[in-house]
Amino acid sequence: MDTLFFVLSKTLWILLKPETYFGVLLLAALVAVLRNRRRLAIGLLAVGLLSFVSLAAIPLGDLFLAPLEHRFATRPAVDKPAYIVVLGGAEANEQSEATGMVNVNDAGERLLAAIELAVAYPEAKLILSGASGRLAGAVPSSAALMAEALTAAGIDEGRLLLEHQSRNTAENGRLSAELVGAGVSAPALLVTSAFHMPRSLGVFCAAGWTDITPYPVDHRTGNFRSRIGWQFAVHLEDLNVGVREWIGLVAYRLTGRTNALVPDRCGA
Repeated sequence: MDTLFFVLSKTLWILLKPETYFGVLLLAALVAVLRNRRRLAIGLLAVGLLSFVSLAAIPLGDLFLAPLEHRFATRPAVDKPAYIVVLGGAEANEQSEATGMVNVNDAGERLLAAIELAVAYPEAKLILSGASGRLAGAVPSSAALMAEALTAAGIDEGRLLLEHQSRNTAENGRLSAELVGAGVSAPALLVTSAFHMPRSLGVFCAAGWTDITPYPVDHRTGNFRSRIGWQFAVHLEDLNVGVREWIGLVAYRLTGRTNALVPDRCGA
């Protein structure tokens, strides 16, 4: 069942991505032209052009991302956590395999936070959770790449607990819980991107973690007005991330993978 959910989530997202909307509009306009429906074709192209200009100029993704990113405080005070859980997603797995060195993407703050917290809490174990998230093809796991980066930064390898199997957020929570057993009741910090934190916290709570504190990083939003400008690629990427995260929140709630649509603490 978990494999079916994983495959469906990957394939359905292709159809639901915002850029698919532009492709559908262009295809529909082409069909209208071929059927001599000139007015319909012009209307579809006008809608497509208006959508393109709006997205290029306005950070529409912020409308989806900001409510998620602002849900939790940054740098929360925690007294001696037993575990620091770091979710994969900052690693460029394919590029890392091709170059033989750790490459990161625009979520690299997850690794920076992991190093910072490992130094701040020298007694804590670090749980590094993540496979590659690919439907097919073998590449180094996110957990292995995180471990390589952390040991290169001077973190003792003996402090690292690697969870190599999780393909999505739900499996991050469940397999990390299985890794520590009764340790799910110990104080822990959860490190992931700010927009991804509500869903991540929800699945960790559902997996049995009871004293886990969100430590959000990799914030995408800022001052809305200052982000207005001609940046189609940036705005499209943020819209993709925001739409995908809200779809994920709804899907996880409907399938029982979380206990609340937008969780804010375990037990809520």
